[in-house]
Amino acid sequence: MEFTIDFLKSMALAIYDKISPILGSKQSAKKYQRGAGGDISMHIDLIAEQVVLDCLKRESVDVLLISEEVGEKYIGNKSEAIKTKQKMIVDPVDGSNNAIRGIPFCSTSIAYARGDTTDDLNKAVVIDLNTKDIFWAEKGKGAYFNDERIYVSDNDISKNCILELNFPMRKILEELKRYSLIINKFYRIRVMGSTALSLCQIAKGSVDAFVDLVENSRLVDTAAGMLILREAGGKIFSKDGNNFNAKLSIDSKFPFVASNAKLEVFLKENLNKIALNR
Repeated sequence: MEFTIDFLKSMALAIYDKISPILGSKQSAKKYQRGAGGDISMHIDLIAEQVVLDCLKRESVDVLLISEEVGEKYIGNKSEAIKTKQKMIVDPVDGSNNAIRGIPFCSTSIAYARGDTTDDLNKAVVIDLNTKDIFWAEKGKGAYFNDERIYVSDNDISKNCILELNFPMRKILEELKRYSLIINKFYRIRVMGSTALSLCQIAKGSVDAFVDLVENSRLVDTAAGMLILREAGGKIFSKDGNNFNAKLSIDSKFPFVASNAKLEVFLKENLNKIALNR
């Protein structure tokens, strides 16, 4: 069975129904053990992931689930899932710290692939857990915000471009100085806290670029947004300015840069200069 985009949307909406009422509550912030993705699991994360597991089990599917909390878990017949290379890549709550503190920028990220790398992603859904808006895409069919086709902005660096940053806190001043070649050319800077939703903001044309230098940025955070961004005409590449094709694994972690098409050359040229000066 190949998953439909409607199934991915229904799973995202089921998560929204469970999570939306507890956003910003003390209940949502209760801490448990460390999840497979490396972060401490919170009550809100576990509730959302259980919805994913329940939805997949009800469908009697054979798939490898790659998810923030459980890591990698085969649902249904493992041999069949390996044979078909069906994978569901999920971050049940992307932006958990925003979610538990009532900051209205968090999401659920769901991507589907038949294959082993990010080039094999073919369906994606990101739901805003505060507004219920859905970003979605199918490979080769474009990207959408609810029912509206979306595209990246056509701003070049001469325009009032907005850049989002995500730098490691332990060396943020050092990184700000190192990347000043890029940062100083932008009109405004944002730091928002949900990678999947941030990639969708670029896809929608609301933000123009995103530089994420955190070494442990995870596949589960990025997979769905990556496909949505590409289908909207955007670009995503390594912090050195190279194209990449990451393995679909819970262990896949990578810093990245994402942008509209018109900023690609500017960003890659300056990323290469920064890399040479390290």
